[in-house]
Amino acid sequence: MLRVIIIGGGPAGMMAAGTAAASGASATLLEKNEKLGKKLYITGKGRCNLTNNTDIPGLLEHVPTNPQFLQSSFNALSSHDLMDFFERNNLPLKTERGGRVFPQSDNAGHVIDALALHMKNAGVKVKLNRRVLTIEASPGGTFNIITNRENLTADAVIIATGGLSYPSTGSTGDGYDFALGLGHTIAPTSPSLVPLIVSEPWVEGLTGLSLRNVRGTIKDGASGKIIYEETGEMLFTPTGVTGPLILRASAFLTGFPAHLYIDLKPGLSHQQLDTRILRDFADAQNKKFVNALDGLLPKRLIETIVTLSAISPDKKVNTITRGERQVLVNLLKGLPLTLTKTTGYKEAVITRGGVNIKEVNPSTLMSKKTPGLFFAGEVLDVDALTGGYNLQIAFSTGYLAGKSAAAYKG
Repeated sequence: MLRVIIIGGGPAGMMAAGTAAASGASATLLEKNEKLGKKLYITGKGRCNLTNNTDIPGLLEHVPTNPQFLQSSFNALSSHDLMDFFERNNLPLKTERGGRVFPQSDNAGHVIDALALHMKNAGVKVKLNRRVLTIEASPGGTFNIITNRENLTADAVIIATGGLSYPSTGSTGDGYDFALGLGHTIAPTSPSLVPLIVSEPWVEGLTGLSLRNVRGTIKDGASGKIIYEETGEMLFTPTGVTGPLILRASAFLTGFPAHLYIDLKPGLSHQQLDTRILRDFADAQNKKFVNALDGLLPKRLIETIVTLSAISPDKKVNTITRGERQVLVNLLKGLPLTLTKTTGYKEAVITRGGVNIKEVNPSTLMSKKTPGLFFAGEVLDVDALTGGYNLQIAFSTGYLAGKSAAAYKG
């Protein structure tokens, strides 16, 4: 029986192991942590947005990095195939806004339970607390895997070790070292789907303030070209910004500094907003400027906007000039922030970069450098936006790698 060793007990590794065993191989999963799916437990704040209820083109359009490489993986296991898989393994699902799919229980642990059940039924041998030290390809076509506990031999190896994001869960870039040692190159890595740090000190006073239905526009710091624009929800942190809108935007950033402009009233044109302000001012003509914005802005944002407008907070609104009003309109339609860097891997949902996909066969996920070596999940240079797409990549590539490894003839 073909011996397949899978390194990494995350979503890609568990799917790969279960699929390889169900396809007739002798599959052994090595996980360096004390339990499986450590990062999966915290995905989606513990709820686990495990895929998106869309078709294959819908998946591909949410993959900004090397989408065509994933065509075969998504064909092998689509989002609907994945949903059927979990339902068959005792995990009822539900679909929420934007096609996001969650377990009905809102419990990420139940996703891991379903994967563990699949592996158990398929006959996978799971070895926890196994840190792989080196992988050696022998001249005879087999692999020697040296761990902190024992040395193992395999006919095929699947590397599914994840990237560098959330290193506290065990994602410390081991797979990149293994790949390099076996002849591969690594596309430069960086944090993605990650909170952003800004240079403006006034954001600290807005910590915890959430803005819904605002439009964010990010422009390149050098060229001024728009690199991202979308409407959504964001949140201020002590040092910058986060939230769904910002995390998605971070996937398109290629360098710093960059400039973020927040349209606080995307449903109104500049002229319509000016008319709205005139109406509000007419209703509060004897009020001070600082007390006349309650109907327009969240209370916590008013002082910041007043300060940035350079209009005296004590000025009566019936004395505010057209020019001053135009400054206010422009500020509300494009609150400016200077993006200086990300918060790093410790808060990044995923890692951009990884094993060079030009060195991997997309139809099988086998290395073009080392026969019998396969890759799955975040270790590859593919990444997607938020909404369940990254976990779908993990499951689809895990499935294809497991299937291909079990069919490997050496």
